[in-house]
Amino acid sequence: MNTEFMDALTTLEKEKGISKEVIIEAIEAALISGYKRNFNSAQNVRVDVDRDNGRIRVFARKTVVEEVFDARLEIAVEQAKKIHPSYEVDDIVEIEVTPKDFGRIAAQTAKQVVTQRVREAERGIIYADFIDREEDIMTGIVQRQDHRFIYVDLGKVEALLPINEQMPNESYAHNDRIKAYITKVEKTTKGPQILISRTHPGLLKRLFELEVPEIYDGTVEIKSVSREAGDRSKIAVHADNPEVDPVGACVGPKGGRVQTIVNELKGEKIDIVRWSEDPVEYVANALSPSKVLKVNVNEEDKMTQVIVPDYQLSLAIGKRGQNARLAAKLTGWKIDIKSESEARDLGLLKEDDSFLEDSSPNFDEANQSVEADSKFE
Repeated sequence: MNTEFMDALTTLEKEKGISKEVIIEAIEAALISGYKRNFNSAQNVRVDVDRDNGRIRVFARKTVVEEVFDARLEIAVEQAKKIHPSYEVDDIVEIEVTPKDFGRIAAQTAKQVVTQRVREAERGIIYADFIDREEDIMTGIVQRQDHRFIYVDLGKVEALLPINEQMPNESYAHNDRIKAYITKVEKTTKGPQILISRTHPGLLKRLFELEVPEIYDGTVEIKSVSREAGDRSKIAVHADNPEVDPVGACVGPKGGRVQTIVNELKGEKIDIVRWSEDPVEYVANALSPSKVLKVNVNEEDKMTQVIVPDYQLSLAIGKRGQNARLAAKLTGWKIDIKSESEARDLGLLKEDDSFLEDSSPNFDEANQSVEADSKFE
């Protein structure tokens, strides 16, 4: 190696952020192995690289002893004192043993070490960039797919979209642009591995943050999300300012904001409901688009008994129980739904009961359900 090589290491340090000293130490360690392998030596050696001119020297390290049993590792005290009178038994003597053609081996080894360190540094930079993007959303381009993953180009790295994180109603073609939620960033021997999802509830939350300025600036808060990807989702929103309509903000002018999200999710139905501290109101809102007559709350078991008009029973439960299931996930309350006639038969409703509809005349305005063929289109 020469001064040009040392200058190149200095430039590399500035451009890639790789410490020059770390590279030189790695080269020295690699050269020790290279020396022993190429010169069939079992000596204990040290390699020194001059930090200024790049000159390389190899030193055999020998222990000073009274009687030598292994000349490769030991030196007699009499010989050591000839080198320098101050040497005593158990001291370490270093004798230069640099081979004449060691420069070729050194150059090859240095190239390998630098290449490896640059690769490791680049992987480290990519990992540092993406570890902060966990639980965030990114746009990528579909590259290829196999039986386990779809490979999505995120610019600096290729992310993996597993089969179980793909939406069931969605197909992917080469060069398709998709938005995905980063679920995990891991370090591996081959570089950072990034796992993404199209089914995670966090994707829906991040899409609303992108489309709704009031959510991004904190005026409107997303309190909860429940999702069955590709089919239906529910999202509960709240605004501390009573003059702000959180549901209307998410729907947007003529439904434009939420329709953009529906289109991104390939027609997934989205129910936007108003969050409330009152479990009666919150559970009733969560069962949108069905009407609710009454909600009985069991605080101890965190259960609610919901009574709906007979003609709304199937709507409240939903296809295969989906609406009730999503409402339960959204609110964190168990929900038992009964029809009005069944409730009267069981004595759960009385003639003088004040129904939720009577006490909440604006209940219909508290929720919005948007589908792919929305009326807002």
